[in-house]
Amino acid sequence: MRLDNSRESNNIEDRRGQRMTGARRGKVGLGAIVLALVAIYFGVDPNVVLQNMVEPTDTEASYNGSGPTAQPTAETRFVSKVLADTEDAWDAIFQQQGWGAYQQPKLVLFSGATPTACGTGQSAMGPFYCPGDSKVYLDLSFFQQMAQELKSPGDFAQAYVIAHEVGHHVQHLAGVTTQIDQMRRRVSPAEANQLSVKVELQADCFAGVWAKHSDTQRATLEQGDIEEALNAATAIGDDRLQQQSQGYVVPDSFTHGTSAQRVRWFTRGFKSGDPAQCDTFKATSL
Repeated sequence: MRLDNSRESNNIEDRRGQRMTGARRGKVGLGAIVLALVAIYFGVDPNVVLQNMVEPTDTEASYNGSGPTAQPTAETRFVSKVLADTEDAWDAIFQQQGWGAYQQPKLVLFSGATPTACGTGQSAMGPFYCPGDSKVYLDLSFFQQMAQELKSPGDFAQAYVIAHEVGHHVQHLAGVTTQIDQMRRRVSPAEANQLSVKVELQADCFAGVWAKHSDTQRATLEQGDIEEALNAATAIGDDRLQQQSQGYVVPDSFTHGTSAQRVRWFTRGFKSGDPAQCDTFKATSL
């Protein structure tokens, strides 16, 4: 990915090396259960996730800012440049679509665990977006897991992950997140899972839209980049993860979509460059 001459974002919040104080109490949400399943794949005790990823009912948890100051690295600069690229792309898209000004999210780099408006975030959860504070959370160790455990190396595979989480921010700004959360409370668990799949596939499609705009405006893509993204999308499909972790798949429990679905919707976003083509909720087939 060609980002050598790209700017870095001003929206990076680096908490690496900072210690948490206190604890956040509340109830376990659907997202915690989903993330616990992912934790199982990575060999992490899911109880750790379920005990810490809670819906906020108080705000005791915080980080005290103590500890060694993390120094910028080539990896953190890359993350900052990718975030800046998503900012430029979505700024332009929002303007083109007449959606008003794009409100840029913060991206929090952390190590181990960190407080969020959605509960305590942990490395085992992988990257995630919290609509409560409009922030993307990322422990850089996830990129090593992608390369080593998921067999999905490459800079554009990493950029795809960031763009997917930014896609959730776009959904939040569009009101999709609130609407779907309300719908989940009125349907069965299987139907709620299906709604989650549509949310995730739309974020994949938005990641493809970003990639198209980035390359069109700034010629950022190199040969093999899209293949890296598709490989990553394949690696984190629900069917692929379940097959690898437990030897069989349970479609009713899918929350992110199959490998084929994730590839299909990223590709749809990339080929069209049009966020209107990402309406997974009206699609007759995913």
